[in-house]
Amino acid sequence: MEPFVLFGIILALALNFVNGLNDASHSIATVVATRALSPGKAVFSTAVCNLVGPFLFSTAVAATIGTAIVNENGLTPLSIVVAMGAAITLVFVATRSGIPISSSHAMVGGLLGSAMAVAGLSAIILPGWDMVLQVAIYGLIGAVTGAIILGLVTATFHEDIQMGIVLGGVCGFCLIIPFLMLAGVLKISGLFAIVLFIFISPVFAMTGAFIFDIIVSQLFKHSRQNRMKRIFQPLQVVACLAQATAHGANDGQHAVGIITALLVSAGVLATFDVPTWVILASAIAIALGTCFGGWEVVDKMAKGITKIRPYQGFCAATVSSAILVGVTEQGIPVSSTHAINGAIIGVGATRGKNAVQWKVVREMMTAWIITIPIAIVFAWAGYYVVAFLISLLFSG
Repeated sequence: MEPFVLFGIILALALNFVNGLNDASHSIATVVATRALSPGKAVFSTAVCNLVGPFLFSTAVAATIGTAIVNENGLTPLSIVVAMGAAITLVFVATRSGIPISSSHAMVGGLLGSAMAVAGLSAIILPGWDMVLQVAIYGLIGAVTGAIILGLVTATFHEDIQMGIVLGGVCGFCLIIPFLMLAGVLKISGLFAIVLFIFISPVFAMTGAFIFDIIVSQLFKHSRQNRMKRIFQPLQVVACLAQATAHGANDGQHAVGIITALLVSAGVLATFDVPTWVILASAIAIALGTCFGGWEVVDKMAKGITKIRPYQGFCAATVSSAILVGVTEQGIPVSSTHAINGAIIGVGATRGKNAVQWKVVREMMTAWIITIPIAIVFAWAGYYVVAFLISLLFSG
């Protein structure tokens, strides 16, 4: 195997490592916040689950990353290495700053930027108009339905009707798309699905966790707080471990897709068939990253967004893990950051809008939106810099 290809594999595994470093917070934030587990036990348990996750699901996410985002003409060993370098830098800096950005989107942006440097816009696999039109039509139906329903609800309770209509429209759009995908009515894949779920997954998680929290609260409204704690602390731990497993299954496949694409581009593999050793190495890398943990990110997620109780931690972890399992089966490399943060916001909002620190939420949402564009610029510029340095090296 060529040294350059080996270096690319090491970089891809390093990306999975910093992924686990940043995303460790997603699985353990709620159990740390409610003291259901000590930080040490939480980190070790989620590391094991992150290791197991990639072996329990298909390699659909890896195939999406390696074949459905960028065309073959934009995938070269150099472009892949530069993409990984840009993504690792962004995730590492964000982790040190306590910002829970999406390593998934940093990686996607890195691939897009370096591929465009190689082959221009033709390197990007854009969605067909039929797919876009279907999403627009069904999304409009969902938005109108949601606006009508929530508008009527707010009018009934003499609340802000205009706000109800707006929120109903947004939620209606974000809820109908994943439901239709799971039902097999809509077929969305590749870059289009990734961009859509930047907005859909947090809203879907927030809405689901909000409703689930209300249902659980009503079922146990006559129970004492100590009894609620005894019941839901163990359930919360199970839900968080399930979430960690789903995270490993989705995010753990990032390096799998990248390494396999690198091997194909270098001619080591003839087709995009994922070797078992690649899955194992990627799983170990993300598990090791989880062991070290991004404690600044944990602190912001566990305490900065809202205060949560064990039953709310259970609701948030259950909803976010269900979302991750669903999108993993669809082959969509969604951000686990968005899913769990949306769920935490949802359970916090059940106590009123003032229970959520919206300033922290706005900061995180800003980071989510700008991650892909920043990664594209970094990787695009980085490709030209690295290519220039290599040309100087060999010409000298």
